[in-house]
Amino acid sequence: MTTVPTPTADTRWRCTLCGNLTRFDVTRSSKVVEYVHLDLAGEPAVEEREVLSETIDSVRCRWCNAVDQIELVDRPGATS
Repeated sequence: MTTVPTPTADTRWRCTLCGNLTRFDVTRSSKVVEYVHLDLAGEPAVEEREVLSETIDSVRCRWCNAVDQIELVDRPGATS
């Protein structure tokens, strides 16, 4: 499996095939601890959520459906 780069405050994703900068389907794996409160009718509501770990498994371009073709580029005005 290819490592997917994670955007930072100074970078963003870009599809290398079509140039898309704004629309992606992101598949993540997360390990979380949630505090779930059930009301008297039994309806659950998550009141607290702590992310213990999270990885990005894949990023697919919404414009051209390319997978594993995502790169990081500088954001406009980023101070690198």
